[in-house]
Amino acid sequence: MRTVRMLAAAALAGAALLGPAAPGALADTPTPSADPSAGPTEAGTTFRTAAAFRPGQEATAQAATGDYLYWVFPADTGERPTVKATVTLPESALRHGPSTWRVDVYDGLRRRQPCMYGSQSRTAAKETGALELACVLRPVRASADAWANDPLPGSYYVRLTVTGLPEEDLGQPFSARVGVDVSDKGGAYATDGALAAPLVPGATTAELAEAEEEAGRRTAVEAAAPEGGWSSGWWSDRWIWTAAGGVLAALAGIGGYALTRGSGRPPRVPPAV
Repeated sequence: MRTVRMLAAAALAGAALLGPAAPGALADTPTPSADPSAGPTEAGTTFRTAAAFRPGQEATAQAATGDYLYWVFPADTGERPTVKATVTLPESALRHGPSTWRVDVYDGLRRRQPCMYGSQSRTAAKETGALELACVLRPVRASADAWANDPLPGSYYVRLTVTGLPEEDLGQPFSARVGVDVSDKGGAYATDGALAAPLVPGATTAELAEAEEEAGRRTAVEAAAPEGGWSSGWWSDRWIWTAAGGVLAALAGIGGYALTRGSGRPPRVPPAV
């Protein structure tokens, strides 16, 4: 009995010593940081409510079959975005036939941009559990003619929806994952001009933008900018190739002059006999 009392007293004393230290230990535990590749977990249903994400992130959403899902991401000069979407379909036992899904991309002026290549639209059989879509856009140019449909720097909208399925399957739940990979094409598609501002819906005039900056508020263009900011087309690797070409031309001119000018001495005349 005495031994039991001694053990109980030791346990109480240990709890008293460890009790105050526990909150401090929990407070010192670092909070796990948010995953930088995680994007929004919901999608918009119109252009105005599109969920924003950046290249390299993965946006997810759950919706009902037949809904239009919208996301928006930034693309800058010299970049070629590749939009990828994965659709997880309802259980095959609940479906009544095949379904056709499609992903479209629109620029800041809401002009649909054609895909260079990729499976923009695919049909899933009744037994298919998921399908993948892709759209590789043309490289973004710094400027373009008013009549052209060339992609320009600014916001780009991704729209995902089903375009064909049995009427009985409308409203069934599905999930979607969307991501964008960007490759830098540099000066190969550079132009001499540049836009005054990227094509970002909701951008204000220059006067209002200046007032917002003075008030400490970010403008719509700043809020939609890529992680490194907008380049505005002022730099590309075409500058490097132009400078290298100038240096090579100068060296070629100097070499040609050295080969053609001769020794600089008058020709030697043989003595008269």
